[in-house]
Amino acid sequence: MSTVWIIDDDKSIRWVLEKALTQANLTTRVFEQAEPALKQLQHEHPDAIISDIRMPGMDGLELLRRAHEAHPDLPVIIMTAHSDLESAVSSYRQGAFEYLPKPFDVDDAVELIHRAIAHFAEISAQQPNAAEDDDNPEIIGEAPAMQEVFRAIGRLSQSNITVLINGESGTGKELVAHALHKHSPRSANPFIALNMAAIPKDLIESELFGHEKGSFTGAGGQRRGRFEQADGGTLFLDEIGDMPAETQTRLLRVLADGEFYRVGGTTPIKVNVRIIAATHQNLENLVKEGRFREDLFHRLNVIRVHLPRLADRREDIPRLLSHFLKRASEELDTEVKVLKQDTEEFLSSLDWPGNVRQLENTCRWITVMASGREVMISDLPPELLEQKGSSHTSGNWEQALRYWADQQLSNGVSQLLDTAVPAFERIMIETALKHTAGRRRDAANLLGWGRNTLTRKIKELDMDHSSSDDEEHDE
Repeated sequence: MSTVWIIDDDKSIRWVLEKALTQANLTTRVFEQAEPALKQLQHEHPDAIISDIRMPGMDGLELLRRAHEAHPDLPVIIMTAHSDLESAVSSYRQGAFEYLPKPFDVDDAVELIHRAIAHFAEISAQQPNAAEDDDNPEIIGEAPAMQEVFRAIGRLSQSNITVLINGESGTGKELVAHALHKHSPRSANPFIALNMAAIPKDLIESELFGHEKGSFTGAGGQRRGRFEQADGGTLFLDEIGDMPAETQTRLLRVLADGEFYRVGGTTPIKVNVRIIAATHQNLENLVKEGRFREDLFHRLNVIRVHLPRLADRREDIPRLLSHFLKRASEELDTEVKVLKQDTEEFLSSLDWPGNVRQLENTCRWITVMASGREVMISDLPPELLEQKGSSHTSGNWEQALRYWADQQLSNGVSQLLDTAVPAFERIMIETALKHTAGRRRDAANLLGWGRNTLTRKIKELDMDHSSSDDEEHDE
């Protein structure tokens, strides 16, 4: 049975509404003031609230604002005997479900409350899907390579095994590490991250293992290191390839024995920590070069997860753009920018050497700098526009073609070659004729065809109209 809270300092209004709603098979709870109701809202969650706007202490609009901070979808109906434009506008602006001026017809009020409850039920029914989408929205990927990553996370979900994540900078290695921890038996315990490349070499051991008071200059007191902080949970060591040789030796001992000493300490400390390591470097090459211990490499390389470059999962770019633009608008408290179709296609064709991180930062730039709500190619950052002329050069045309084919097939297009091959041949012929000023014999040589083949293709493609006036002299 649905529950409705009635908040009004007028006893007669409370009595009338309580009686009418009870007869309508609704459970009610009444409050004379807003403060007790707001306090109770921390422990209970009604299906709807109907509140007066002017009451002693906190008024109805403040109640509305604070209730929506805690429960954004909770329908609140605002009543007032002082019907004016400002009250109405303020009510709706702050998210009231409806504005009900007094005096009101009781049957109309009951009908309105039923509508509010139905609205809340509909929103609540959609919540599980929304929660699932928001659970880890930053790990977006429909591309086959990302599906492999998701499968790996799923297979490792009941495991405490060591994992090594490979991938270029900006591909989302820490997000995957978070997901591996979250879906592991250690999920209730700490997830501690440390980036080897971001810590000065002389401080790495102190960061990892902690230190005792006075163990080195500046060590003013005892400090717990990341291993102790992660006890029972997961320690994520990012850019493990940058770890100094002496620290590699100490890490190997910890992995083998499960214990270590703080810097300057004499008492062994036992820990139970799962290690997830990540690097953008080729550890096998570092081992061959003597820059990474082979025995440590084998300790870490139990299970390997590879993250693809963004350029290798272009079909995910539109969804990533939409997600990051929405998130940027929330962070910056502004409207969500919308990409025009050609802008989205252009962004999807770029190489993105900084991968997903670069794409996310670009979305922040667009949100701040693009002048209108609709984003055109000319609104993009200058460094991306510089790639516009080169995005279709010989280095990228195969990738662009692959992206086009993916998009067409995703949209349900069939018999793709019937469109692609004539278009390809037409472009090649037009370009060759441009380079030979319309001379077909020379154009045929550039294309590697016989002259008769070129003539036949021009007729098949209905390109005769593009022949130059003096072509016949070449015949």
